[in-house]
Amino acid sequence: MKNLIVFFAISILLSSCQINRTEEWVKFGGNNKNTGYTENNAPIESPNLKWKFKTEGAVRSSPAIAEGMVFFGSDDGRLYAVDIFTGQENWKFNSGYGIGSSPSIAEGMVFFGSEDRYLHAIDIFTGQEKWKFETEDYISSSSPAIAEGMVFFGSSDNYLYAVDIFTGLEKWKFKTEAYIESSPAIAEGMVFIGSSDNYLHAIDIFTGQENWKFETEDYVSSSPSIAEGMVFFGSEDGYLYTVDIFTGQEKWKFKTEYSIESSPSIAEGMVFFGSEDGYLYAVDIFTGQEKWKFKTEGYVLSSPSIAEGIVFFGSTLRILGGSEDECLYAVDIFTGQEKWKFNSGDWIESSPAIAEGMVFFGSVDGYLYVIE
Repeated sequence: MKNLIVFFAISILLSSCQINRTEEWVKFGGNNKNTGYTENNAPIESPNLKWKFKTEGAVRSSPAIAEGMVFFGSDDGRLYAVDIFTGQENWKFNSGYGIGSSPSIAEGMVFFGSEDRYLHAIDIFTGQEKWKFETEDYISSSSPAIAEGMVFFGSSDNYLYAVDIFTGLEKWKFKTEAYIESSPAIAEGMVFIGSSDNYLHAIDIFTGQENWKFETEDYVSSSPSIAEGMVFFGSEDGYLYTVDIFTGQEKWKFKTEYSIESSPSIAEGMVFFGSEDGYLYAVDIFTGQEKWKFKTEGYVLSSPSIAEGIVFFGSTLRILGGSEDECLYAVDIFTGQEKWKFNSGDWIESSPAIAEGMVFFGSVDGYLYVIE
């Protein structure tokens, strides 16, 4: 009887811990397929600024969330760890150079690239560096993905790297013909990444050997997303491409008026992505037919994030037209109708993270904003 009581007590405690565990968003795109979709709670109506956190540089890095903290980089060279509910700083790590790469979280560590040419592994609770891995050029915006005990990321030295998650030792590297700004996606034993050599590359996760590559007419700085046996990605030639995950054969492509640097997100049988023509597009995942498009006053470089039937994304200054757009938008996933927008202090290139009924995003004005 005593053992039975102890069993029930432990069960109740574990259940309570499960209920109280904070929601997470552990990397750019939310998961290794970069779908940008989460079942976390999100603000649907009437946005309210919960808090904002000031850095000394533009916040282009997209936030990651775990253990009740939000992690993000700044052009001031620091990676910040801030309490998600209070906005109080827990720690910061100074790389000495700008951080446009978005952090990824696994095994009690935060991984991010910096313009100091290193991938850094930082203890999630203390902010102390565990190890760092040197490349031959800066890591501008390629954000790490983690699988099979390895960290995968691209560098401006033209290489995709696979590094041991615990030791920081190189497992393999794959050379493209130009610099890499795209962030990797992982599925079916392959790593998918775009390069400024105009190709999307599909690399074996264990050997580093190329399985196939798909050519576009311009740089591929957009990060790929994966769903339904297909890989979706944009190119600066203005097309969103969809190719078979195993063969690299084109399924369909969708034309916009300008470059696509925004990375696609996927939910409800649709692909969502922004273009420098000022629109966010919703396209059928199987046919490539347009469902709707939403007009902003600026470029849409921010990659959308999706929760509770809402697509969240930011917009930036429109150079050619001369107008400005500094808003985070919330748009209905099925109709493309605006639910709300929030005006920050400057361009929004950062992609939103969603957790605990809040949206987290950075702005070029140097703040991380939190909307509830």
